[in-house]
Amino acid sequence: MRLTTFTDYALRLLIYTAGKPESRVTIDEVAEWFAISRAHVKKVVLTLSRGGFLLSSKGRNGGFTLARPPGEINLSEVILATEPDFGLFECYLTGNECRISRPCRLPNVANEALAAFLAVLGKYTLADAMVRPAYFLLPAAGPQPLRGPKRPATQDGPGLSPGMLSPR
Repeated sequence: MRLTTFTDYALRLLIYTAGKPESRVTIDEVAEWFAISRAHVKKVVLTLSRGGFLLSSKGRNGGFTLARPPGEINLSEVILATEPDFGLFECYLTGNECRISRPCRLPNVANEALAAFLAVLGKYTLADAMVRPAYFLLPAAGPQPLRGPKRPATQDGPGLSPGMLSPR
């Protein structure tokens, strides 16, 4: 399963904003820090503002802050507000043409997995994912390490590294 880039940007933006509790954050600031287009950041801010996660204001002294303390922003709520769908299979999407949709039981299994995924994220808040505010004062670092799950090795070969989990 993979979340959209939009959701990734939303979580990063919230973490960044939580790290700047004493000041308003701007779209330009976030776009520069994460090297994300200004237009993308603007869309994310709009969605998070509408979802009640950010308070934003326009104008010369405009910007945004968290609408609630980090400990009150649930990660699963953010994901539900930013993901357009959880189209894990064709049968989840409009225009489904899979010929085995009616008898297939795979969506039931995937629904259970998705519910478990959201339940785990539901146990955590933005406060659990925060970065120390001092980190945002450092200059941009070079390449970052890969993070994520590692599949165990099998008798057919070595395990997969996190970079190998995404399609090419």
